[in-house]
Amino acid sequence: MADDTILETRGLTKEFKGFVAVKDVSLSVRRGSIHALIGPNGAGKTTCFNLLTHFLTPTRGEIRYNGREITGSRPAAIARMGLVRSFQISAVFAHLTARENVRIALQRSRGRSYDFWVSEAALRSLDERADELLDAVGLAGYEHTPAGELPYGRKRALEIATTLALEPEMMLLDEPTAGMTHEDVGRITALIRRVAQNRTVLMVEHNLSVVSTLSDRITVLARGEILAEGDYATVSKHPKVVEAYLGTAHG
Repeated sequence: MADDTILETRGLTKEFKGFVAVKDVSLSVRRGSIHALIGPNGAGKTTCFNLLTHFLTPTRGEIRYNGREITGSRPAAIARMGLVRSFQISAVFAHLTARENVRIALQRSRGRSYDFWVSEAALRSLDERADELLDAVGLAGYEHTPAGELPYGRKRALEIATTLALEPEMMLLDEPTAGMTHEDVGRITALIRRVAQNRTVLMVEHNLSVVSTLSDRITVLARGEILAEGDYATVSKHPKVVEAYLGTAHG
C-alpha cells in the first residue's frame, strides 16, 4: 500500500443468496483527495460503503486503511481509527437541539456515551467546541433549535458537524446532497470542499454537477463492478459510462 493511499480494497465481493451485489472491487483512495463513487441505481455503491465500514461483512476480499487490514473489524473500532461515515438518511436526534446532537458526538469521541453525570464546567467546555463545529457548517444561531425543526439541508449540515466531532481522518458521505434544493446543494458542496481541506473524503453522489465540481477522482460502478476510473473529463467520455450512467442521466 503506497504512502499516499489511505484506503484500499482488493477483490471486495458481497453476495446475497446467489446475487452478487459487489464483485471484485479493487479501489484505491488517495490521501487528501475527494473521491466519488458513482453509478446508476443498484450499482452497489451503498453496499460498498457498508462493506468498508463493516455494517456488512464481505463474502471475500480485503480492506486496508492506513496500511492496516481492517477486514473483519467492528464498525465502532473502524470509526475510532478515523474512518467515519454519514448515512443516506439523515441520522440526527430530532428532539435534541443542534448543540446537544454535536455534544453527543463529542462525548463519543472521548470514548463515552452520553454523560448525564458531569460537571457544569465539563458541559460548558463541550458546548464551546460544539458551537465551533456548528459555526463551521453554517449553523451558527441554530444552537438551541431542535434538530427535527431544522430545514432538510441544514439537517444534513448538522449530520456533517456530528461526523466532524469524531475527528475523522477520512469521511464517507452517502449522497450528501440527496433531496436538496438548489440553494442547499450549493451550500453543502461548499461545506464538503471546506471540510476536505485537511482530510480525505469518499462520497456516493448522484448529482453529477456536484461530482464534477468536487471530485479529484471518480470510480464508476455498474452491476457491482468497476466500469471506469479517472477524473470527470475522462470518465464522462467513456463509452460504457455514457451508456450505463451518463446517457440515462441526461436523456
